[in-house]
Amino acid sequence: MTLVRPAHDGPVVVDITPASAGWGWTGLRALRLAPGQPQTVRTGDSELFVLPLTGSVHVTAGGQEFELQGRDSVFSRVTDFCYVGRDSVLTLVSGAGAEVALPSSRCEVALPPAYGPAEDVPVEIRGAGPATRQVANFGVPGVWDHADKLICCELLTPEGNWSSYPPHKHDASDPCPVVNEEIYYYRIDGSADGFGYHTTYTGPEHEAAGLAALDETHRVRDHDVVLVPHGYHGPCVAAPGYEMYYLNVMAGPGADRELAFCDDPAHGWVRDTWADLPTDPRCPMTSAAGRRESP
Repeated sequence: MTLVRPAHDGPVVVDITPASAGWGWTGLRALRLAPGQPQTVRTGDSELFVLPLTGSVHVTAGGQEFELQGRDSVFSRVTDFCYVGRDSVLTLVSGAGAEVALPSSRCEVALPPAYGPAEDVPVEIRGAGPATRQVANFGVPGVWDHADKLICCELLTPEGNWSSYPPHKHDASDPCPVVNEEIYYYRIDGSADGFGYHTTYTGPEHEAAGLAALDETHRVRDHDVVLVPHGYHGPCVAAPGYEMYYLNVMAGPGADRELAFCDDPAHGWVRDTWADLPTDPRCPMTSAAGRRESP
């Protein structure tokens, strides 16, 4: 399995399906919408979110219409979004043009479309010190429960900070209570040469569970996608000078839609140090109201 998938030129920037990823559930498409030109999407056996990355989008699905107020970029504000269930046909159109992410998961239950306003998206500061980052929990259990399998959130990491840390897993090795595949979709701010790093690796418990060994660290650039079939993932490091965004897409075989994980026991102790560390004052970086001015 190739864990990193680079972006494509043209209207389809990213196109990850369960079949192309070599697993069972999660997928992601990222589309460029030309001004005023409708784009038809069929969900098939998957549910999905429509998440504007740049620009605003009008969505028609299941006899309903949603106006999604978007953003100049993923670094400028939290966005409106909507949910569309399996076995649906939806139409996307943007008057001025847009980029839109369609994170998805195969599922069994067909649910009607629903709208999520940016103002209702909880923005969480996670970690402390140089591991401070922002999480926009738009599509996680307990916040958005109108989904069968799909779990999504957005993370912003200030330049130079560490994210997805300490390393964690949610797979079929002990003692994980939940199995979820995961996609990381990266955007890097600062310049076309901006980058960060992403690490995925396994331990002896994965070998005992019959899971393939992984030990990969990748330099990630704007629009890169990293697949996490299993194993510990993290840290994700934003290089100095370049803010980092990633969209997390998760789903798995469990009967319940759950967001749970296990830290790498070699590094989990770091969490205990955060109580004595201040959070990075650059966070939160955005909200539904827009970009927060740097302190």
